[in-house]
Amino acid sequence: MRLLADSHVLVFWLENPAQLVPAARAAITSGRNQVFFSAASVWELGLKQAKGKLRMPAGWVGLLRADGFSELPLTVAHAEACHDLPLLHGDPFDRELLAQARAEGAVFVTRDEILHRYGIPTLAA
Repeated sequence: MRLLADSHVLVFWLENPAQLVPAARAAITSGRNQVFFSAASVWELGLKQAKGKLRMPAGWVGLLRADGFSELPLTVAHAEACHDLPLLHGDPFDRELLAQARAEGAVFVTRDEILHRYGIPTLAA
């Protein structure tokens, strides 16, 4: 199974993976699954760091790679896919992540309840 982690899931993973529900933790650590983090999440979390709203460990992107997460680049096709999503949620980063998950055939791992309403496969974090 292909998984795409929501930005907050990356924060939980790096701070304390026990914050994630057991099923999400098991899916992320399973060698059978391919787990991705998006360039959109790196952008979003970097903005939050710059504004002083979030602290991330030094080299956190490398830490994700070391834990087996794979990078998912942001493409024009992913950006265009946002146009096909209903306007249920205004956060552009969440919308982009959902569009990427759908385009890549990935299950979106998130704790954000409203995102489950898009009809894209999700796994509760």
